[in-house]
Amino acid sequence: MLRSLYLYAKYFLFILFSGKISFLLKDVYRYYLSRNRFFSGKAVAQKQHKLAIAHAVDYLLQAQDASPDDGIGSYHLVNGWTSSYPETTGYIIPTMLEYAARNNDKNITDKAVYAANWLLGIQKPSGGWQGGRINENKAEIVFNTAQIIRGLLAVYSLSKDQKYIDGAIKAGDWLCHVQDKNGGWTKHALMGRARVYDSYVDYPLLLLYRETGIEKYKHAATKNLDWIVTKKQHKNAWFEDCDNTVKRNNRPILHTIAYTIDGLLDCGIYLDKRKYIQAAKKAADVLKDKFDKDGFLHGRYDMEWNGSEHMILTGCAQMSVIWLKIAHYSGNRTYFESASRMNALLIHLQNKGFKKESVNTTGALSGSYPLWGRYEPFAFPNWATKYLADALMLEEDN
Repeated sequence: MLRSLYLYAKYFLFILFSGKISFLLKDVYRYYLSRNRFFSGKAVAQKQHKLAIAHAVDYLLQAQDASPDDGIGSYHLVNGWTSSYPETTGYIIPTMLEYAARNNDKNITDKAVYAANWLLGIQKPSGGWQGGRINENKAEIVFNTAQIIRGLLAVYSLSKDQKYIDGAIKAGDWLCHVQDKNGGWTKHALMGRARVYDSYVDYPLLLLYRETGIEKYKHAATKNLDWIVTKKQHKNAWFEDCDNTVKRNNRPILHTIAYTIDGLLDCGIYLDKRKYIQAAKKAADVLKDKFDKDGFLHGRYDMEWNGSEHMILTGCAQMSVIWLKIAHYSGNRTYFESASRMNALLIHLQNKGFKKESVNTTGALSGSYPLWGRYEPFAFPNWATKYLADALMLEEDN
């Protein structure tokens, strides 16, 4: 508590006395408008939509260029650019390649390959990848490792270079080796606790199974999926053990709720397993109904789906991705309509550039909305902008 108060005091004082007060004033104004549903339902022109995607990808490229290596960090208004984050670099690679393919941009393709090569260079002897940012030099983490598999497989699909599939196989073998008998992961997990958002680990394992035909990857994924849907989901669709903290596990953040839903949905569609799809859809429907009614989503939800805390824009973009996937899978247009409204809101909240101090944040989403929310305060995490780009490109396809 005292540390949080110290950090917030430090951040606010820095903003006030550094000449970046415009960021704060702009966010106060936009927050007032959004809470009064000023943005709700406002359509976005096709040109503005495409520009928002381009700006989002440009932010990711700028984040890579700002790093001393080929990984991708994030910008913090007070602390500047962070060091590279292996986990999110891993799952940003497919976003970069998708955008590059749509726009025939070899430069972006090359940058995605550079990122994959950097990740191969920092893979642990075990096969896993560290948690946190590269300068923290932490031990291997299950969740982070699986997200890097996504990036390696995307580059392998493009290049067919054996080193990428070899790195992915080494990581997949490690994930299977450290899995608990009941299907969860506690060893090499954040906080040493099994969490349901490891459904987002399961899909990379299934992608690896699809590429290699090695059955143990599919077995490990389905074992975890079964543990989630039979042991951890309540009748009202809420998930136990879904937060990335211990203290607030009774009201997880939207970001990790969305990871859980997305992993279940992707796995269910790939495996053609109704129980996984329905588990995902039930939770997605609850949040869709709340967004349709209120015009926004809270940052946290308790076991009765009561919301609290300011919006976490990463989770909002992730929910848009999920609704668009359900729309495509089911043919139900209402999911597309909800996602389109969410995307319009996010475009309105995307940083458009405001005087010279925002040159490092143009195109990015802030961690929380408003800036002073508890999740990644006063920062523009690369993963929020990654999911914005994904959501907007998926909307173009529906």
